[in-house]
Amino acid sequence: MCRVICIDDANRPKEIPKKKWITKKQEYTVIWVTVHPLQEGIQGIQLAEIALDDDCHPYSSYRLSRFGIHKDDIEDFIQLVKDCSGMDDVVIEELIKKENLEIIENE
Repeated sequence: MCRVICIDDANRPKEIPKKKWITKKQEYTVIWVTVHPLQEGIQGIQLAEIALDDDCHPYSSYRLSRFGIHKDDIEDFIQLVKDCSGMDDVVIEELIKKENLEIIENE
């Protein structure tokens, strides 16, 4: 698991109710990362605090670009992607570069 901060809560899909939507500047805990082949990259993340269920179909995760990752949690994030995908560190680091993740300095 690793900490992330919501940096973009705009344009909530109508399929996701307000009570299951993220809030800008709120901290969340990533519990799962959905990864597709390298050409598509990291598709989404699931959060400990909010579960998207069948009522949110077709959405089952949040777009990674809506979040920044704490600088101190990068290694934990890499390990989580590795655990969820079975990919090696080099491929994961390339995916992370491709995603242009915002790194948040701890306050």
